Amino acid sequence: MRRVVVAGQGYVGLPIAMRSVEVGHWVVGYEPDASRTKRLLSASSYIEDVSDGQLTAAMATGRYLPSTDLSVCEGFDVAVITVPTPLTDGAPDLSFVEQSARDLAPFVRSRSTVILESTTYPGTTEELLVPLLEAGSGLRAGRDFFVGYSPERIDPGNRTWTFRSTPKVVSGIDKRSTDKVEAFYLELVDSTVRVSGPKVAELTKLLENTFRHVNIALVNELAMFADELDVDVWEAIDAASTKPFGFMPFFPGPGVGGHCLPVDPSYLSWRVKQTLGSPFRFVELANDINDHMPDYVAQRVAVALNRDAKAIRGSRILVLGLSYKRNSGDIRVSPIPVLCSRLSALGAQVSAADPLVERGMFPAEIRSVTLSESEIAGADLVVVGTDHDSFDWQLVRRTARRILDTRHRMPKAESVEHL
Repeated sequence: MRRVVVAGQGYVGLPIAMRSVEVGHWVVGYEPDASRTKRLLSASSYIEDVSDGQLTAAMATGRYLPSTDLSVCEGFDVAVITVPTPLTDGAPDLSFVEQSARDLAPFVRSRSTVILESTTYPGTTEELLVPLLEAGSGLRAGRDFFVGYSPERIDPGNRTWTFRSTPKVVSGIDKRSTDKVEAFYLELVDSTVRVSGPKVAELTKLLENTFRHVNIALVNELAMFADELDVDVWEAIDAASTKPFGFMPFFPGPGVGGHCLPVDPSYLSWRVKQTLGSPFRFVELANDINDHMPDYVAQRVAVALNRDAKAIRGSRILVLGLSYKRNSGDIRVSPIPVLCSRLSALGAQVSAADPLVERGMFPAEIRSVTLSESEIAGADLVVVGTDHDSFDWQLVRRTARRILDTRHRMPKAESVEHL
């Protein structure tokens, strides 16, 4: 049984902590946010991939301790850093990683292993994390303790590819470190993918999300042109998907959201610009297209209302879904609240329904409603922002006067148009 510290109990750290308890480790969930820690201690989950029942079971073992107290981290065998790495003014903000390294360094001892999971640019583990750990511990990485990087691959709400079933990329600053990192994760997941070093693992994460980001931007721009050309882009994507090689389907939408897609490619672009002095043109173009999709959808709303001889100012618009992806309550960097703000600024009366998002998370200018026949019938236009399975789609289609479906959830009809 290992003594494991997981720094950060968010959508990445909490599932790791739960799985570590499940396999028999003694786990400290170090979470500086006192309100989060309080909820964890009362077995109340704020992460959709971790249920209250899982938290209750973990607490009942006596081997899971959520805490804001750094002293409980003493004596760890393995520490996993899963803190946020946001963008600040377009540049990577690694302050949370730096603080975690400083916090954990005094507790690093001989044969300890420290693993970074937070998304970052190539070079962070060796150039930033290691020096901080060495300075705070007085020990030498690779000689006295071990350090590695393993990019998180958690897809919130995905019931097929979970933390356990998704292959885990693992790396270390040397062979012994890689061995230690891999041995730890083999206790938690079904399979690992070993790479030659942290820079490769760091780039792997950025490559995965840059690939998605660029391809989503491609189909988003294609959707705009296809509408002007009076071609059904969704039908074209379906047809192209029948090709058994050389094509992978991506789908247009109102923008990109979550922690990864709007952020990770910019980490890579920033690193390339800072290190090589060259722009990463694909990423910059993809950012431009995806960032402006809410504006494009707002234009389509105005066009759709115009078909009924209505101006957008004063119109009642019902938006279905605020989160960035289907069947999730996560609104981090979601494009839908941005769209709602654009519509409100144009004078529309905007209401939104999302049963998966807590009402306290709704932007102030958006009226939170429960999806009902009266709300649908009272709207001049219904915008499908996020296509949760829990919505009554038959009721929406039967009752709405006009629908702009940005997710291709409903069949095209006289009253239904697609992005």
